[in-house]
Amino acid sequence: MIGEAMRNTVPWVRTAGITFKEVTATHAVAHLPDVEGNHNHVGGPHAAVAFGLGETASGAVLLAAFANELGRAVPLVARSEVTYKKVAMGDLTATAELGRPHDEVVAELDAGQRPEFPVHVTLTNADGVTTAELTVTWTLRPNRT
Repeated sequence: MIGEAMRNTVPWVRTAGITFKEVTATHAVAHLPDVEGNHNHVGGPHAAVAFGLGETASGAVLLAAFANELGRAVPLVARSEVTYKKVAMGDLTATAELGRPHDEVVAELDAGQRPEFPVHVTLTNADGVTTAELTVTWTLRPNRT
């Protein structure tokens, strides 16, 4: 359901052809098919496209984990760090993991704070080789009343 919601509300997700194999409140797996229009100068997915897949997978975890809080807070990326480890070729898979307990984040939001939490993402090629690692740090900005 989260994957379909993302495809319907975030046009780039649909345009890129990202699909979701699994989404839970702590874990998401997203897939990006190899498309020539996404290639870089060496024939694989451009770094920006690979990053986009990872950020999208992190967003799926966020939505699954904090859907009940989105009426009172806006999710925003606070910062990201990416390490490219190997030239990516072919289809890519992003596996995202929530890096902080849900209850801690909600407790900070309940206290009127603006919590931050990391989502760690590993990108792999079709052979299961890690091509990049990302940490996307999200925040929940409380709505102004």
